[in-house]
Amino acid sequence: MATLLLRLAAPLQAWGADSKFETRKTGREPTKSGVIGLLAAALGLRRDDEAALQALAGLRFAVRVDQEGQLLADYHTAGNPLPHEVARARAAGKTVNAQPYVTHRYYLADAVFLAGLESDDEALLQKIAAALSRPAFPLFLGRRACPPTMPLCLGIRQARLLDALQSEPPQTAAWRRTEGKSYRIVTDAAPGEPGTAARRDLPLSFSPIHRQYGYRAVRQIDLPASPASGGEPPVQTEHDPFAELR
Repeated sequence: MATLLLRLAAPLQAWGADSKFETRKTGREPTKSGVIGLLAAALGLRRDDEAALQALAGLRFAVRVDQEGQLLADYHTAGNPLPHEVARARAAGKTVNAQPYVTHRYYLADAVFLAGLESDDEALLQKIAAALSRPAFPLFLGRRACPPTMPLCLGIRQARLLDALQSEPPQTAAWRRTEGKSYRIVTDAAPGEPGTAARRDLPLSFSPIHRQYGYRAVRQIDLPASPASGGEPPVQTEHDPFAELR
């Protein structure tokens, strides 16, 4: 049993599992469908390659929250015609609809997550790790406006999923991480297991004609202190907003 670890960090992330029409939401942590989509892009999979998608969706998945993000709302307009389009339409005697299409898009700002993918097939994990270092398509953390910062792939650990997440050092400085109180892990769970909830972010098809998602059972594990931190107090108070860009 082996686990591939990913560091998911960027100035902005967006992990929407329940987005409708003009409102594009984000979850508090990465969705399984979003991370599987990132892997599929790295591997260069076709959107209608459902067999390959099912192999990725079968990986056991969990996320450790090293740094909770701040919710950011973006008032976004789209659909305004360009000036030359307006001129061309008016010259042709056509009516121009200049009303913008308004959307509300939500992002997580300044968040850091440690994601794990567990499999009995270590060769598959090695293939994914190699693809993440030389991706076939650009990689994004939920939306195209959210490219990841490096490092993204932390490598393979010879450990089960939860053991790997709990033993891996924090991916943020001591003063930035969720310290002193608790940190949380959101993980795949067995259906019907006590304390689980259903989440509709299991990818069944990424086909542009008809995307399909199923439900998976998840549970949250709250642990009393930051991982591998030893409970040390914060030693720095300055905030560097560009730290994740280096």
